[in-house]
Amino acid sequence: AFHPGEAKNTYGTGLFLMMNTGTQPVPSAHGLLTTVAYRLGRDGDVVYALEGSVSHSGSTLRWLRDQLGLISSAADSETYASETSHNQGLYLVPAFSGLFSPHWNDRARACIVGMTAGHHRGHICRAALEAACYQTREIFDAISMDSGVELRALNVDGGGTVNRFMMQFQADMLGVEVVRPVVMETTALGAAFVA
Repeated sequence: AFHPGEAKNTYGTGLFLMMNTGTQPVPSAHGLLTTVAYRLGRDGDVVYALEGSVSHSGSTLRWLRDQLGLISSAADSETYASETSHNQGLYLVPAFSGLFSPHWNDRARACIVGMTAGHHRGHICRAALEAACYQTREIFDAISMDSGVELRALNVDGGGTVNRFMMQFQADMLGVEVVRPVVMETTALGAAFVA
């Protein structure tokens, strides 16, 4: 994310999202963290970002596998979610340890809402995948309100990026291109580049 409006989201156990806001720090009034994104070279400008995090993303799929027995692997979530054309009003809020950005509410708890007898495993898997996308969208809305910088592109990495259903839903939610790298773990790669 080298230009203002470019962002990176890591889809791992949780979500960790940063958007480049330029060479001036932007204080957050909407539950985000202002952070240094990078500085290239000793004389380079310091570039800042707004950052948000979500505690459960990939770990929500682990919960579906280990606690509920709905899937055998994370990949199954895409297969089952793709069996449904719509969530049919079922939503999952994976606040298993509270809500992080932008709410910072450690008393919030996870819930599934809108469930009827007509819902099945596919709907629950779809709701779990959609939850990560909705939470990402909520963080971007907060970033936009704080910075006035509009999202231009979303670079993604982490294990969740292999889920085509989730990445397409994310692109649709944000209305921007979601760019998957050749190397899925770009956080470590980026650190190596600037070292």
